[in-house]
Amino acid sequence: MKVSQHIKRAKGKTLFSFEILPPRKGENVNGIFDAIDPLMEFNPPFIDVTYHREEYIYKQHANGLLEKVTTRKRPGTVGICAAIMNKYGIDAVPHIICGGFSREETENALIDLDFLGIDNVLVLRGDAIKSEGRFVADPDGHSFATELMQQVLDLNQGKYLNEEAEMAKTNFSMGVAGYPEKHFEAPSLKSDMKYLKQKVEMGAEYIVTQMFFDNQKYFDFVEKCRKADINVPIIPGLKPITTLNHSTILPSIFDVDLPDDLVDELDKCKDNKAAREVGIEWCIQQSKELMAAKVPCLHYYTMSKSQIVKQIASELF
Repeated sequence: MKVSQHIKRAKGKTLFSFEILPPRKGENVNGIFDAIDPLMEFNPPFIDVTYHREEYIYKQHANGLLEKVTTRKRPGTVGICAAIMNKYGIDAVPHIICGGFSREETENALIDLDFLGIDNVLVLRGDAIKSEGRFVADPDGHSFATELMQQVLDLNQGKYLNEEAEMAKTNFSMGVAGYPEKHFEAPSLKSDMKYLKQKVEMGAEYIVTQMFFDNQKYFDFVEKCRKADINVPIIPGLKPITTLNHSTILPSIFDVDLPDDLVDELDKCKDNKAAREVGIEWCIQQSKELMAAKVPCLHYYTMSKSQIVKQIASELF
């Protein structure tokens, strides 16, 4: 079932969902099940599975020369989605990204997903490689999420690469990302909203936001979307702070602000345990306020560590 249908069937009730990471190369699916099992009591209608692009390492040879080698540290999104649907009987939502993939590789992944009966995808541009200062697309890939969306739309119309005749149509429902504090590369929030509206006009059926720690940022973002005639469901994405260094790492990596009250409480913490307690309580209160506002779903970024999210959800669902 499509995410938009789950939301419609809930009839105003706030749903619970979460996102997991594929295991690192060499690990098996049991680690994924261990992360999911504790959260199944909260009846998630769908689970997101991230997709990770390649990274580069430099291998030094005996002659001293360096060879640039491509590596994927977290393979297996398609297979993980199949395993989730088979074991739990709920929908999996794979992320598909531009970076590191050619159009042909993307088509092959989408064909596999369609074959497995997966009809939801979250379409993202993806991030730059850590070793590169800016996003660089694959030479035969996509530079923007809208281009990737168009490839999905083409498949939904039976238009495949290198095929002149129309073929079997896929039936993918697309979600996209939204940024209450704007994407860090956007020159302004207004500009960011313009491209978000373009994605919705192309066919995006829902929006999942970047994490935020001030609910007012989310409420203001939703209001701006509605004024811009963006009327699809907007799912808030939440991540609890779990360590002291999150107070500096998260704003740096994700370009988000922490409210002064939260910073003041974290400043009082002397260790990670105390910071985790503050972060959990803050996320609980965020979640309660969002539920009171009847958001369509609370979506948690678990980083595949589910016990903290379970502690939060236990107070809500």
